[in-house]
Amino acid sequence: MDTINKILICGGTHGNELSGIYAVSHWLKNDSVIKQHITSAQVNYLLVNEAAIEANVRFIDEDFNRQFAKTTLQKNASSGESLCHEAALAQTLNQRFGPKELPQLDFLIDIHNTTSAMGPTLIVLSQDAFNVGLARHVKSHMPSANILVEEHLPYEQLPYFCTLGRRSVMIEVGAQAQGTLRATVYQQTVEMTQHILSFIEIYNEHGRTQTEMPALSEVEAYKFLKDVSYPLDESGARTAMIHPNLDGNDFNALNKGEPCFIDFDGKDIIWEEDTVYPHFIGEAAYNKLHLAFATAYKTSI
Repeated sequence: MDTINKILICGGTHGNELSGIYAVSHWLKNDSVIKQHITSAQVNYLLVNEAAIEANVRFIDEDFNRQFAKTTLQKNASSGESLCHEAALAQTLNQRFGPKELPQLDFLIDIHNTTSAMGPTLIVLSQDAFNVGLARHVKSHMPSANILVEEHLPYEQLPYFCTLGRRSVMIEVGAQAQGTLRATVYQQTVEMTQHILSFIEIYNEHGRTQTEMPALSEVEAYKFLKDVSYPLDESGARTAMIHPNLDGNDFNALNKGEPCFIDFDGKDIIWEEDTVYPHFIGEAAYNKLHLAFATAYKTSI
């Protein structure tokens, strides 16, 4: 069992998601609350996209959290053209903490918040033994947490900033409007961070002593399936809204035959597929992409 020695906790990957920005800004000045939960690893902190943070926008040119697929990094590194702000920043951080295929960070925690009513959500990027143990630990100590598994691509091709770490997670807590701060969302963000670090402390101790980790019971989780777009007409204009029965009901079942959209005349549009569990419902950041929600199926890990 390998130990985790270098941890990076990040906020401001998106410049208008304030929970991580304020948490990391506070820990840069006083991280005593962090040190209560882990002593076996070096923990550093980073405010990621400082230009976007200053402007209080998600990004300056392009979504920074979509720049880190291995192929994207390699393509941009070899490009003879000038890169946009986020692509250039990705190259800088890949050189600082990577390269991605040879990560210098053992673990990266990337903190986000969402306008969707997802509550405190831990996003893990694989179902290996470490991530399963982490998910079980967090859920057992924070029953309100949702566990979302996103392993639809190989780790090296996931586009997320956190994948600069050898291992990584994203914390996603909502609902919180862009550019605002809510105490409940902030507190849930801090609590989830603490539970992640507590698990790493336990993991490191068992690695040092060469003893097995304690067995934890399976927990409920959701595994990403696909994104669902709003209905559009031939001109690309939206023809319907998220149905009131679905709006705000992240991680609740959407069954075949139930309404998922409603058009502007009040006609229901029915979900025609098998039961899924929508999340990121109505996420404001995805509005320009016409993405209405993501789907998952319920499982246990």
